[in-house]
Amino acid sequence: MRTSNLFTIAASLTTAYAQTFQGFNYGSVFTNNAPVTQQDFENEFNTARQLQGTSGFTSARLFTMIQAGTTNAFTQAIPAAKATNTHLLLGIFLSSTDEAFNNELTALRAAIAQYGQDLADLIIGISVGSEDLYRISPIGIENKSNPGEGPDAIVRRINAVKAALSGTVWSGKPVGHVDTWTAYVNASNSAVIEASDFIGTDAYPYFQNTMPNSIENGASLFFEAYNATVAVSGGKPVWITETGWPVSGPVSNQAVASLENAKTYWDQVGCRVFGQINTFWYTLQDAYPNTPSPSFGVVGTTLSNTPLYDLSCGGRSSSSKTTSSTSSAAIISSQAMVASTESMGGQSSAAPPPPSASAGSGGSGSSGSSSGAPVAPVPASPVASTKTILTYTTLTTCPVTYTSGAQTLTSFTTSAVAVTSTHGSTFATVTTSAGSGSGSGSGSGPAPTSSSCPTDLSGAFEYPHLIIPVDKSHPDTAAGTSYNGIVSPTVSSIFNFDYPSSLEGHFCSLVFLFPTRDALQTSNYTLSGTGGLSFARLVGPAVADTTFNNQPAVNVTVGSVPDLQPGNNYVIASGGCFGGQRVAYEVSATGSLDLNYFQDYNPEPIGVYITVC
Repeated sequence: MRTSNLFTIAASLTTAYAQTFQGFNYGSVFTNNAPVTQQDFENEFNTARQLQGTSGFTSARLFTMIQAGTTNAFTQAIPAAKATNTHLLLGIFLSSTDEAFNNELTALRAAIAQYGQDLADLIIGISVGSEDLYRISPIGIENKSNPGEGPDAIVRRINAVKAALSGTVWSGKPVGHVDTWTAYVNASNSAVIEASDFIGTDAYPYFQNTMPNSIENGASLFFEAYNATVAVSGGKPVWITETGWPVSGPVSNQAVASLENAKTYWDQVGCRVFGQINTFWYTLQDAYPNTPSPSFGVVGTTLSNTPLYDLSCGGRSSSSKTTSSTSSAAIISSQAMVASTESMGGQSSAAPPPPSASAGSGGSGSSGSSSGAPVAPVPASPVASTKTILTYTTLTTCPVTYTSGAQTLTSFTTSAVAVTSTHGSTFATVTTSAGSGSGSGSGSGPAPTSSSCPTDLSGAFEYPHLIIPVDKSHPDTAAGTSYNGIVSPTVSSIFNFDYPSSLEGHFCSLVFLFPTRDALQTSNYTLSGTGGLSFARLVGPAVADTTFNNQPAVNVTVGSVPDLQPGNNYVIASGGCFGGQRVAYEVSATGSLDLNYFQDYNPEPIGVYITVC
């Protein structure tokens, strides 16, 4: 499997500045059930900090507030963290009795009373429970993982922890839950997401033994799981609370535990997220004094700063960062000319070429983008006749190319990224038609404040929040949410866009970006037949169970691409933005065109977007 170092990702931010944390998971007992003491914790924290080939492993995730061997004394990881200046993601153990939970709260209150002010800056957050929803799922029950907790019980206990923090120096610390990605995508558990300040997700491709889970597919399975969690998170931060690949143990379907495979997984997953997304690897050491099967530790039975395999990430630093939410400038230099007339919201205008320099704002609607993140260069490509030097900050993904059936697709994680590209696509003139109407994305947009929008993702843009294919050959079948745009003589795709209310009064363009296949870094597509694309605005948005027969009616055809050719960026429609509205566009094929592509923001971006002026 091909991997890529072309992306420097920054964690999603909810404040102007936020630190990104990385560390390991730490249990309360050794493999012989002996309690981990303060000195043991200090030794482990210092070892993680000094691991050869790494930097920035200065955080720790705990599973319980209670010191092993006591009823409700707080964990000795607390004073160890103070002594070593280690950040803590605290844990409250659930899946037990109310009495046991109350003991966790007692330990939490005692820790605040004794160390509250001293540790205020070292507490990352508090996780209420770990894989409790998984334990009551059919898979968890099959794997004898009981007991577990249902969503209502977890929500009550999340609220109880928030109440315990209220009025203390730890008040305001994020309180969330940790579970498997399969639990989060189960809609019956959505109340847990709503109650949480952050979502901690655990994903182990090694254990996904009903799927092709060899190391060649390991990273793609992980990012697929992470992305599935992001998709249902409701905008909450999604932290990676457990993942890893075992260094020893039994074969799990196609997954082989080995030092070589653990190193590959570290490179393809860890090195992409360390310092970018809050990440807690599993694990530093799990083989003292006995080695479990499987074993995931990056060090062996002897605690040492010399790991079992190379952790250097190919020479790149994996340190934690403090990242600004202020976007970097977008610098565009292009000879490309763009001409388009349309009505996106009843306004017709010409779109001149983008300026030679403008202030980019990143992906519009994002919770933050990076100005301080280093930029990784993209190699020059001969695919386009127009050369573009482009630097921009945008919402993007942490991608892995993988194979599904006959298709090559990409899984990804969402975050903010600063990207430099040294190649671009040729811009094209598109035939469009004007339209008008009213209501839910079907009416005239407000008067635009500009007649120029980028014909790429160099400035603010909106990405589709829902893609729904509909098939007239199976008119009553709901295909559900898709990552792919699919158009053919029988299939069209509906793209929902959520325009922030802040865009009211701004100028927007509906664009279709279609680079050549060899220009793509993290996506792919299949294309056959001849013809083009037709774009229509619908009277309302699609939903997950939309079918060909129940889809919203067409309000107006906004534009078309008569002859779709790779290597072109197409302006479909331009006009006033539909601020505060959810708008659906249906993309259909003309002629015999058959296109299936993975919608992706990465260089080169591909798919349907709204660019903003």
